[in-house]
Amino acid sequence: MEILVRDFVKENTDKLDAAGISDASVDIWLLLEHFADIKKSEYFANQDMQISKVDAEQIEEAVEKRIDHIPLQHIIGETEFMGLTFKVNENVLIPRFDTEILVDEVVKYVGDDFLKVLDMCTGSGCIAITISDMCDNATVTASDVSKDALDVAKENNTLNQTDVTFVESDLGKFDVIVSNPPYIRTEEIENLEEEVKMHDPHLALDGGESGLDFYQVITKEAKDYLNENGLIFFEIGFDQAEEVSNILKENGYKDIVVKKDLAMNDRVVYAKKG
Repeated sequence: MEILVRDFVKENTDKLDAAGISDASVDIWLLLEHFADIKKSEYFANQDMQISKVDAEQIEEAVEKRIDHIPLQHIIGETEFMGLTFKVNENVLIPRFDTEILVDEVVKYVGDDFLKVLDMCTGSGCIAITISDMCDNATVTASDVSKDALDVAKENNTLNQTDVTFVESDLGKFDVIVSNPPYIRTEEIENLEEEVKMHDPHLALDGGESGLDFYQVITKEAKDYLNENGLIFFEIGFDQAEEVSNILKENGYKDIVVKKDLAMNDRVVYAKKG
């Protein structure tokens, strides 16, 4: 038995809406494309399109998971970041649009030069892998304290046919260090969306009482791994530019620059080793 796509979409969008899932219709179409290979554009060309019972049951199971606020990316098992595909699971943060500005700034600086880049707190590997993909001459290394996260990152490195080296400790000297560290204040984690606080690894969210713990540690330790006049790039919370800039100043960094994202929030701070 087959079911009309329009009826299926309405019924399941209503379910997600009732559960308080934002962008419910978007989620349904993404599930249709992933599990049934039905694209929205194809449906509009044929509004009598049907879906098989087998595919419908599989998507309905996914909808039930989404109603429980399991992230759509975890259900599908992958997501896109800057044109590349990344496997994701409960061991890594889901790559987010906010991080694109961080990668853009690093790529603009590295360009075609033969520079050595270290991505600290790599998680899914999205930053390191995208830099490796876009900067052909760069030598990119990525590190993380979580072995489970590194396993995901290594899989993504293979998936995207890039050449990133992964380490559990930070070795050698680098021209660029980039990091999107945990920066959520501990007390604020409880106020995050359920998809984030329940399904993203807390290790990758919790920046301590002030949200600045990792910036303080990385800024201090990075001096041992940066070449003279090397640059350090951080993604930051929207209200942390002044505090992170001060941490960099206190540790002897110079030429500090703050960059905003497309929403005009402070999103990236970078500076040169003094």
